[in-house]
Amino acid sequence: MKPVYIDAVGLAAPGLSCWGAARAVLAGEAMLKPEPLARYRPQLLAANERRRATHIIRLAFQAGEDAVLDKDIELNKLAAVFATSGGDLDIIDSLCRVFSGPDRAVSPTQFHNSVHNSAAGYWSIGTGSQAPSSSLCACNYTFAAGLLEAVMFATVEVMPTLLVVYNISAPPPMREKVPGNTPFSMALLLSPQKTERSCARLTLKLVTGVCDESEALSAELDPMRKDNPAAKAIPLLELLARKMSGSLMFNTTSQQFIEVNMMQC
Repeated sequence: MKPVYIDAVGLAAPGLSCWGAARAVLAGEAMLKPEPLARYRPQLLAANERRRATHIIRLAFQAGEDAVLDKDIELNKLAAVFATSGGDLDIIDSLCRVFSGPDRAVSPTQFHNSVHNSAAGYWSIGTGSQAPSSSLCACNYTFAAGLLEAVMFATVEVMPTLLVVYNISAPPPMREKVPGNTPFSMALLLSPQKTERSCARLTLKLVTGVCDESEALSAELDPMRKDNPAAKAIPLLELLARKMSGSLMFNTTSQQFIEVNMMQC
């Protein structure tokens, strides 16, 4: 595949509240202190949309805004890929409880927040963007699927593309079956050409067979990587924070992998 360039990074997770604050931990220069994330207030949303935004939408915005705000970027011209393995599990749980009872009335706000592209919809409203957008799910393989989709967007459409991968913890009883007890969201702004902001170049290659998926460089971060499908991105984020080049492997299916080769700019 043609190479793409990483122009910006965003992050939101316990103890990793933004890319700037997380870089020392990801670089192995500081210990992880997994403090819970405060309720995020999306800056791009007007008051009405902000009131309706759920926990998972706010989590997606926290990483997305971390990547693109306070930079000279035309947000209304960014393509976007939003990837989450399960969607808004709190809303799904609430709807299931309502439908299993005698009163099956559902609020319009809950209904429109239940669709898988709700975060992408709020993002396009907040940015005023009419650029292409995709929302996808691949369960445990969601990070790799989202990265592949975003790279294809950037190269085929020849336009800057924002990737946001995010997951919240599932409420009981879903927690017994759905991976992810720790909320995690990350964002990459990808460009088809090198820019003055570019920090690394990515080249993707599909690999068939049985391979070992890349683990975190830091032993204290690997449990988070295993816990949340969105946190599969941690090895890539570690290379970025350490300003290292390297090759990484990510599952797309049980026997299909993406080999990601990253070179620092």
